Amino acid sequence: MPTIRLVTIVEAPVEVCFDLSVDVDVHQRSVAGTDERAVAGVTSGRMALGDEVTWEARHLGKTQRLTSRITEYDRPHRFVDEMVTGAFKSLRHEHSFNAVQGGTQMIDVFEYRSPLGPLGRMADFLFLRRYMRSLLTMRNQHIKAAAEAAGDGDDAQSSR
Repeated sequence: MPTIRLVTIVEAPVEVCFDLSVDVDVHQRSVAGTDERAVAGVTSGRMALGDEVTWEARHLGKTQRLTSRITEYDRPHRFVDEMVTGAFKSLRHEHSFNAVQGGTQMIDVFEYRSPLGPLGRMADFLFLRRYMRSLLTMRNQHIKAAAEAAGDGDDAQSSR
């Protein structure tokens, strides 16, 4: 099972980073290049334990839908979202937030299993893992920028 681990240091409080990370509107803005949008479940604002969202986006030339659910939630330290339905055989994304000097250490552990057995594993090796890492990095950079600019009222404002 491929696992992507990212560590992002943010000069903002843990609570701000956590709240931005569970906000559907912030997520949509962070991956705007894929035209990703929430189409069912929680479609705006912050998510909480048990909430589901269905995302529709264009990835790798194809429009896809993925429904995920918040399965663990310990604000402001950690939450986990897992795929309910979608293109992957399985997907689990753990988000952790640790206070460090000067801000927050955000840690993402993104585990997925591609469908199609050997073909899926080949896709992982050839391009999928790199593609997913790039998406996660782009999302984290957006959250970092929003959290560090929290004083100007942009993405730092919650809607739930």
